[in-house]
Amino acid sequence: MRYTDELPIDVEPYASPMKADPRERRDEAVNFLLLALHQILLRVGWIFKTESIVMPVFMRVIGGGPVLQALLMVLSRLGLSIPPVLFSRTLKIARRKKWWYSACSMSMAVPFAGLAVLCGTGWWQDSSGRPRWWMPAVFLVLYAMFFALTGMNQLAAHALQGKLVRIQLRGRLFSASVLVGAPIAIVAAIAWMPDWLSNQEQGFAALFGCSAALFAASGLVTLPLREAPDDFKQSRSPVWRYFHHAWQVIEHDVNARALALLTVLFSTSFMLFPHYVSAVTNAADFDLRRMTLWVCVQNAGTAALSLVVGPLADRYGNRAALHLTVAGGALSPLLAVAAVLGADWLRESYAWLIFVPLGFSPVTLRLLTNYALEIAHRHDHPKYISAIGLCMALPVMVGAPLVGLLAKWAGYLPVFVLGFLMVLAALWQTFRIAEPRHGESSIVEEALK
Repeated sequence: MRYTDELPIDVEPYASPMKADPRERRDEAVNFLLLALHQILLRVGWIFKTESIVMPVFMRVIGGGPVLQALLMVLSRLGLSIPPVLFSRTLKIARRKKWWYSACSMSMAVPFAGLAVLCGTGWWQDSSGRPRWWMPAVFLVLYAMFFALTGMNQLAAHALQGKLVRIQLRGRLFSASVLVGAPIAIVAAIAWMPDWLSNQEQGFAALFGCSAALFAASGLVTLPLREAPDDFKQSRSPVWRYFHHAWQVIEHDVNARALALLTVLFSTSFMLFPHYVSAVTNAADFDLRRMTLWVCVQNAGTAALSLVVGPLADRYGNRAALHLTVAGGALSPLLAVAAVLGADWLRESYAWLIFVPLGFSPVTLRLLTNYALEIAHRHDHPKYISAIGLCMALPVMVGAPLVGLLAKWAGYLPVFVLGFLMVLAALWQTFRIAEPRHGESSIVEEALK
């Protein structure tokens, strides 16, 4: 089998059925457990830096308004899309991907360790207790660094998952990691966050330090993965060619085109994340300890959803699961509209309801990625994941600053109304993608014939 010079040569597609060799069965079982443990540690560390709650609140504490809060999503999407594209060739030709996986996971601890030091020492404040003028800039730089490393880590994770775990077990892997990781994360948050956040400076130092320690541990547990060496080859190309390769995926694969449109539409919901907290709270008298309930219900929502979504995706395919998760993703902006229009007591007592359906977002992202893995040959997994990452980033990079300005000038109501409508469009698109396990063609392509 021979491909163009932009693809590897003499590489056979990944055979998903389980092989009969008992040793390979044992290796898969060990790898499944290690990959699940890695994701559990990441999940527990992530609860202390939840993107829709903790990070916007911290930006507000250090002096950032709606526009700077909107930049958080721009930087996260940039980090999750551009670095993986540049990293894809290096990962593809690596004989064993686990070394990159481990290194990226452990490196993710560095930015949060830096934030923990800044908060713990008080260097971020001047003598009067006000945030120093440079603190928002430093925070944004460390935040960008973290998500660049996270994007590389996720690419390595998906490549290893595509290599070491059968299609029929990928949903189960996600469910196992969530069902174990989410309760541990919730218990940890309930036990530690209220006491930590009773003191603002030391509270954030503890949050970020705990995240750093758990990210480092997640990298260590992947070192024993049992991975056979690869022998893929791809010639070195100018930087612009990596983006061209990602575009070729969408240009030449009809299923990837349909998936790209769905990804772009759903990704508009990310632009809303930094604004949920501000829309339902008053910065002047906000009690940081309220974040504990919010991060817990969001993680509980993700865990409960995984009970259904993992088995649903394994049995009926990722498309069926996407119908459910994208529909659920529309609930948060709809509830935010109700909160903005409602009375103060409603926002005070029931704001936590908004954060429950936010648990649909990480599940939807995993399903989009698993769908991309399923429609691609294994040697093209990094390229497909990179292409989908760019589709996730595009609307955020263009729209998030505009959404921040709109929130500043016109309030939060139009922001959440537009977000709700875009997620409804994404739901419509879930009925227009193919189900590869049934051998279908894209409905979009059929309509164009």
